[in-house]
Amino acid sequence: MSYEYKVVPAPPRGLKAKGVKTAEDRFAHALETQMNELAAEGWEYLRTDTLPSEQREGLMSKTTVYQNMLVFRRTKSSKETQVSEPVRKIAPPLKAPVVEAKLSEEPDVTSKPDLEKKSPSPDLAAE
Repeated sequence: MSYEYKVVPAPPRGLKAKGVKTAEDRFAHALETQMNELAAEGWEYLRTDTLPSEQREGLMSKTTVYQNMLVFRRTKSSKETQVSEPVRKIAPPLKAPVVEAKLSEEPDVTSKPDLEKKSPSPDLAAE
């Protein structure tokens, strides 16, 4: 089986709630609330770890602090476990724009040619 993991920081302080009065009860209520929220998303509580974390202190120095982390896991769905080739999207070829040429008047082939519009013959031009 294949799992995925989620690590979240433990709550730093308790949550106030009706009937919860002591600091320990408030802290337990904060943990319970956080764990139930993740369980509703399908995460199963696995363990709590205390891990060192280096942080800056001032301008030049560093200090190590310890963080409490909650570790959850859930099984991967079958879609996530399958490794497939990335899908490459290819743009469709561009279509050439359609240009419509409109003629103002179509020539009339049935009519007789207009003799007046023709240039005069070379014999007449000399006169």
